[in-house]
Amino acid sequence: MRLFAGLRVVLVGPLPPPAGGMAMQTRQLSTLLQEGGADVVLVQTNAPYRPAWLGRVPIMRAGARLVPYLRALWRAAARCDVFHVMANSGWSWHLYAAPAIWIARLRGVPALVNFRGGEAGAFLERQAAVVRPTMARAAALCVPSGFLEQVFRRHGMTAEVVPNVVDLECFCPPSSPACAASLLVARNLEPIYDNATAVRAFAIVLERHPDAQLTVAGTGPELAPLQVLVSELGIQSHVRFAGRQDRQQIADALRASAVSINPSRVDNMPNSVLEALASGVPVVSTNVGGVPFIVRDGETALLVPPADPAAMAEAIMRVLDEPALADRLSSAGRREAQRYAWPQVAPRLAELYRRATLGGAALSSCTRD
Repeated sequence: MRLFAGLRVVLVGPLPPPAGGMAMQTRQLSTLLQEGGADVVLVQTNAPYRPAWLGRVPIMRAGARLVPYLRALWRAAARCDVFHVMANSGWSWHLYAAPAIWIARLRGVPALVNFRGGEAGAFLERQAAVVRPTMARAAALCVPSGFLEQVFRRHGMTAEVVPNVVDLECFCPPSSPACAASLLVARNLEPIYDNATAVRAFAIVLERHPDAQLTVAGTGPELAPLQVLVSELGIQSHVRFAGRQDRQQIADALRASAVSINPSRVDNMPNSVLEALASGVPVVSTNVGGVPFIVRDGETALLVPPADPAAMAEAIMRVLDEPALADRLSSAGRREAQRYAWPQVAPRLAELYRRATLGGAALSSCTRD
């Protein structure tokens, strides 16, 4: 698929580690664009500190990363057709996305803003008036889900949906059945992902399925509190904290799992859910943010309220106890995942690039009153 032949793209975004959703999508997109014929220059927003000790000094570390970042953006803009800016809420927007858009504007390069993250609603409630003038300098705004499209529309900004991409070669069903009661949570250990609810739900599941096992794949500041919770619940022998896992390790873990759990309090289009669908693993997820835009309750996943261990446990046990339901969710999930394969997503992105580069000057992504 040579849809991007000859196109010179500056891709601005984070790279692993850590292996968060945006970092993984940035790396994957870079590879796919190059395979499609594009010349890609990566400008990393989370480049390592040099020297490393600067990363431990709160005020100095911002400047230590920002100055070389701005220099890299300015230089890259001299030899490209379009900026593709991976954007997020909070300080990430102000320190990295907004400067990239303005530098592209100053250098006469169209910028495509690819905004993601489940906290966009709260961010724009506070700062839409600051974000809107910068976004108006972008050639286009795209988001990975209808959920975020609605969020931006409420604040007077028009976005187009270009979904996340799932690698169907890497994430595919197992050749043999998974372990009967093996559960997986593949979210970073941060408060918004509420892994504690998954652990509490698992303790309830153990009462009916004493052979069940839970793998928690991820790293983050909640590791120690989660380990304490597991100890307090007395389920240490049934829970494994696997730490940071690369893409292939997550794919292998999914193929060994009977249920994939997404316990988050805030979400947009979680890659972990898409990867589970592609792997044919039934998904039990909280019904938050953009999740109901990508799965349908009872058809492609089971959805439960956030922060409700009892409801989550009941949904997990339905999957474990009802083979027909598990098979139906698995089959429907695999079909749904086809929508997020690169051959389906690439033409939409190529069209946005085409319109941006043909337009030359920035096209307003803001609606007019």
